[in-house]
This record gives sequence, C-alpha cells and structure tokens, in this order.
Amino acid sequence: MSRVVSFGEIMMRLNTPGYSRFSQAMPGSMNITFAGAEANISASLAFLGIETALVTALPNHAIADACLADLRRLGVQTKHIVRSPLGRMGLYFYEQGVNQRSGHVIYDREQSTLSLLEASAYDWNRIFEDCQIFVISGITPALSSTAAEVTKHAIQMARQANIRVVCDLNFRSKLWRWDKAKSAQILASKCMTELMRDVDICVCGIDDAVNILGVQREPELRSMVLQMIEKFPQLSHVALTLRDGSSSVELKFGGALYDAHQQALHVVSPYSIPLVVDRLGAGDAFTAGIIFGLIQDFHAEQMIHFATAAGCLAHSTEGDYHCSTRLEIESVMHGDSGGRVIR
Repeated sequence: MSRVVSFGEIMMRLNTPGYSRFSQAMPGSMNITFAGAEANISASLAFLGIETALVTALPNHAIADACLADLRRLGVQTKHIVRSPLGRMGLYFYEQGVNQRSGHVIYDREQSTLSLLEASAYDWNRIFEDCQIFVISGITPALSSTAAEVTKHAIQMARQANIRVVCDLNFRSKLWRWDKAKSAQILASKCMTELMRDVDICVCGIDDAVNILGVQREPELRSMVLQMIEKFPQLSHVALTLRDGSSSVELKFGGALYDAHQQALHVVSPYSIPLVVDRLGAGDAFTAGIIFGLIQDFHAEQMIHFATAAGCLAHSTEGDYHCSTRLEIESVMHGDSGGRVIR
C-alpha cells in the first residue's frame, strides 16, 4: 500500500563544489545526486514514516538503476516506475549562489523518458490502489505537451478514485517551452489553471499565485487567498511559502495555511536563517509537511507550523532531499532552534 503517490520526473543533479562557478569547476569534479520536486516530497514523507511511492519513467541503463537504488534506500517505493528504451534521463546543473550572487540552474531535460511516454504506459488502477493522496507539481506538465496530458489524465483518475490531489505550482520560467506560440508564463497559466480545477490542496508562493493563477497582489494575505478560493471553490486548503531573502545565504522563511472548511487563515512568523546550506528542495519539504499534517489529521494551525519548520530545516542540509525527523521538526516548532549539540 502507498498512502501517498507522487508523479513527476526524477533527474540527476550535478552541482559545483562549494560556491564555485561553472567556469571554475569545469573541467573537474561535480557533486552528483538525484532530485526532482515529486521525488523530494516522497523522500521527505518516507523519512517521516509515511508509505509513499514515486511514479516516473526512466531509461534502461545503469545510471537509472542507481537512481532506483537510491530511492529504495530512502524508503520510497519504486514498483510503479516505468522503464523504457525511449528517451533519456533528465539532468540539471546547479551553481550555488552566495552573498549577492544568485544561484543558477541549467536544465537538460528535453526528450527525457517521462516527457515522451503516454498515459497508457502507466497502470493507474494499480497505482491508485489504497492511495489516499496524489501529488503533482507544475514542473511535470512544463516538460512537454505529452507530460501535461499525462498529468491531466492522472488527476482525473485520482478524482474518480476519491483520492485527494495536492498540487505544488512550482513555476519554472526556464521550462514551459513546448508551445512556441506562447510565452512560458502564459502557457503555464493556461495549463495549470485548467489542472487546478481538480486539485484539493494547493501549495505555492505568492509570486506563483499572481503570475500563474492570475491572483491580484494585495497588502492583505487573506484577500489574496480568498481570490484563489473564488477561482477554485473545490479547494479545501491553500498553503503559501513566505520568503524574504537579503542575500543568497541569508533569508527568512515563513508559511501560511488557509482552511476553507473553517474559513481561517493561519500564519507562521518567519524563521530567520542566517546561513543557507542548500535552498533547493526547501519548498518540497514544506509541501511534505503539509501532506504529513493531513495524514496525521493535524488541525490547521499545527499543520502549518509543522510544514514551516520542516521547510526551515531543509535549508540546513545539502542536496534536494530533506532528512529531518519528526522529533527534530517539532523541536523547532516549539522554539528549540539554538543549534546546541545534543549529547
């Protein structure tokens, strides 16, 4: 049984050592890990003890074998991952920012296996057996028109099975290139607005709500959330990450959650993070925290405090995968963030 099923592409991540620029690090050694928004969420939930499975597609070669072994090591079920002779494994290259220099990502994902396979390649009835929550993001439909259609089909199958659907908008301006007649933002807005009509829980940042869902920016956070509820009245929850960064290595990370049933907005004051070790995957840890709260039947205020603390802690670990325990997250929730050595 997989209580949470996530659908999306997992890639190989290659990042420069330390704060090296691409031009400094190559030729030379790169740090290699595996990553992807949906895989990151699955890994975080598995680390928290939740049965979770990743649905994706990978080519038939030894590097993909290593990727599967890594997922299994983390406790993520891989039985629904499709192997195919078509396509290739997606890559992304990461140069970490520091001080006033921004981080930089270069994608190499065209013609990846997941972007090529049709919905019929996956056994959705088997995938959704005993599933409670289905997770997608705005990254997978950004890869190709085929991936967008598969995402739409999967959501519809989940809805038919009465499975709650969670969507993290995750707009990536460097993707969404499969319709040359439209800009990335316009294409993303058109596609994600359609998909959002079948989503139960939306996770996003304020910029994504404005740029992709057409929400009008307002001083009052509640007013913006209510615009989302008006556009998508089926939503039971809207979770927002609240970021304020003064540099690449220093930021404040907070969160907000609107519970449509209670018509209540809960806001968590931002955590101050004076040294960001790795910011990639922090939003995915936040999303995993929301999903964990749903499964544990947390009340809304407890849920957003847990998710925000998880997102905060994710900035302290290298790589996309978040590996904090429930105890560690709850310790931060309750104010124990002094960084003392636990003996």
